[in-house]
Formats: sequence, C-alpha cells, structure tokens
Amino acid sequence: MKHLLQRWFVPKPRLSPRQAERLASWRMLPKIESTSRIDQTRLVVVDVETTGLNLMNDTLISIGAVAVVNGRIALGDSFSVVLQQRESSRKENILIHGISGSAQREGVLPADALLAFLEYLGKSPLVAFHVAFDETMIKRALRQYLSISFEHPWLDLAYVLPTLYPGLMPSHRSLDDWASHFDIGNDDRHNAVADALATAQLLLVAIAQARLAHETRNYDGLRKLERAFHHSRRTV
Repeated sequence: MKHLLQRWFVPKPRLSPRQAERLASWRMLPKIESTSRIDQTRLVVVDVETTGLNLMNDTLISIGAVAVVNGRIALGDSFSVVLQQRESSRKENILIHGISGSAQREGVLPADALLAFLEYLGKSPLVAFHVAFDETMIKRALRQYLSISFEHPWLDLAYVLPTLYPGLMPSHRSLDDWASHFDIGNDDRHNAVADALATAQLLLVAIAQARLAHETRNYDGLRKLERAFHHSRRTV
C-alpha cells in the first residue's frame, strides 16, 4: 500500500527551463480535426512495454510508435524510446519484451523520454490495440513526470475490427489472432515498435473495409464504429 500511495501521490515534478519550454511548445500545437479525411492526415499507432500487466503497480518501460500518413504506413516516421528505470524489471518480464536490465537502467530520463514522445506525436490522433492498457500507462507516466493531464483522442482497433468483421468476433480477440488472419507477420513480438507496426497494418485493413462497407473516410467515422461495438455489447 505504501508503494502504491507513493506512486500516485508524488510531488509535482520540477522541470528544467528547457523541459518546460518543450512542453509549452507542444501544448501550443494546433489540434488536428478528427473529421479530416484519413488520406489527408497523420495518425500515430502506439504500443508500450511495461514491467507487468498491473495497471496500478507496474510502470512504463518503453514506447514504440509508427505513423500512418495520408493512408499509408510511413516507416521513416517512427519512434522508439526506453524510459530509464531505477531498478530493472524481473527476469521473467525481461524475457517477454527483451529489454535488458542494463538497457532499462541506462534509458532516457523519463521526463525527456516523454517529451520526445509528445514532440513526435504532435496532436495527431492515436491508435492502439486494447487502448485501455496503453492509454493508462502513458497517461500515468505523463502525470507523474510532466504533471499533465493527457486528454487525447484514441481509437481502439480491438473493437473496430469485430465491428467490421462480426463473423470473426468469437474466435479473434488478440492482436495475434487478427494479425494471423490477415497474414501480418511479426518476428519481434513484444517489441513496442514491431507491435505498433503490426497494429498499423491492421489499421490499413480496417480503413479499407470501413470505406467499403460503411463509406467511412475519417478518424471520427472509425471511432463511431468503435462506439457501435460497445453499444451492441450493452444491448446483448
């Protein structure tokens, strides 16, 4: 309990003048309209690696992201960072994501790592698979190290895809299930960038099917499909 209270009720971080300037510059960036056509906008697909799966106790280790620009994956527009950890995560955790103890201890200072992520992201809408986990871990880290409340649009492909392919819903739940169905390879599973790239490829599948089946051509339309999934589950 003491550890948990320390995690959530931490003193407000003291940013250096340069860090404060970087954060202020990000805040001033213009918002990207979610009604913009997908073939005329930039989306950022994100994945994280953590010390475990407990949203209350575990911490963010790395962020990986790939941009989809004007409806195409932009491999040159990607991002990866390892946040410096005071202590290495458990051996069994390292075996999952492959980020060694020394790499964790020698990572980028968390405030600088998160500022770099915000600068990469800009105000582009976010996409992930099972958003609740990624969003919670990123928001908590941003609150802890930068003292900001991160209110940003997210799209969850874990709910969009079943709406577009209802016949696959009973048997397809995980990222691996959907990637395998569409022959999307991932030779470095649980590497944040590799998982973000696989998710980005699934996003292109979803974009094409949404356009074909629903004439959906923007991010907001995809979010409506996600909300339709949640509504259908509540009325079952």
